[in-house]
Amino acid sequence: MPHPTVLGICRCLLLAYAVSLSSCAVILENGMPIQWAQTTSQVTDLPIQNGVLTPDPWHFLHRMSFYRLMIAATDPFMGPMGTNATDSSLWGLPLQLGWLLTSGRLADPTGATTCGLQTGDTMCISTQSWWGCVNYFASALPFLSAAKQGFLGPEVQVQMQVPAGVGDFCTTYANCSARYPDAMSKWDAFFQGLKAATASPLPDNEKKDSLLGLYWAAHIVSTDASAECNARLSHYSSAEVSFAHSWLSSAEYIAAAHFHSNLERSALFMSLLPRRILRVGDSAPNISDLNEEENHTVYVFSWMKNINTLLGGSLVRLWRSAMCSVNTREKGREMLEQLLLNPNFATHTFLSIITGMTTSCLSPLY
Repeated sequence: MPHPTVLGICRCLLLAYAVSLSSCAVILENGMPIQWAQTTSQVTDLPIQNGVLTPDPWHFLHRMSFYRLMIAATDPFMGPMGTNATDSSLWGLPLQLGWLLTSGRLADPTGATTCGLQTGDTMCISTQSWWGCVNYFASALPFLSAAKQGFLGPEVQVQMQVPAGVGDFCTTYANCSARYPDAMSKWDAFFQGLKAATASPLPDNEKKDSLLGLYWAAHIVSTDASAECNARLSHYSSAEVSFAHSWLSSAEYIAAAHFHSNLERSALFMSLLPRRILRVGDSAPNISDLNEEENHTVYVFSWMKNINTLLGGSLVRLWRSAMCSVNTREKGREMLEQLLLNPNFATHTFLSIITGMTTSCLSPLY
């Protein structure tokens, strides 16, 4: 029998496309990411000038289209991920972007414009949004890398548009590689790894683990590069800033465990995220207008971040050490599910299991 919390989340997912009926973060629309049907399925449908693609990454549909195009282009190489059409590890990215939209985190937090607001341009991504800025590194950079690696067609060149008065974003593969060489090289390695996996003699479960490792390595380094966005945090409440930091910290655990971010698993976890920006006075697990699952997620993220800080970063280091094999990473994913989906899974149990797993990794068997 599924855990009651899981059943509640499933009900949320079924109702996610009907805002008036749902009490969860709205991330799905007819079983697909928000606004998916409005995105482009052809590279040539994006703006083109003098033979160069010139998409606007500050328009929600363009940014979401990056993901649709990358998923379609890489699907033939995603066999090790599973047999379903939605098993690609890239599905977590459009779901995350959809959550950012519906939770109001892409809108202008300064109030100076109506960018992203229901009373303004709902498809606008504000350059002043910390969340929109951080997401740029997980959308524009992999899209530029995919184009460079030939996934969007032979010799496709891309030049991202930049809003007037904004000059702190890289816009081409060459420019981004010069400014963020580690991030771009990691995305290149992921896309190259997809091609190499087709000829690899390894069993599919090992290919899958390896590809997920490459994917999350690129994701984490992109997040590190997004530190340039930090000045924008001043536009938010202390509660939202705390959540933003703990949200970033949670990625370290997810990445080390090689979480399979397909559509189904990503939707399950994205539905746990708070459906609105946190305000002054919000304190999980007692935020009155968030449901139990959302309160629990905000609380657990905060706990993991605070414990790691108190331990001088050793919790993350222990976790990384424990994720030393395909087997322990599988156990790690199960633990994270328990921690987030089961409120009865005690945090001290999490700590004791990590310690035990780290010890086992020191065994000659590993």
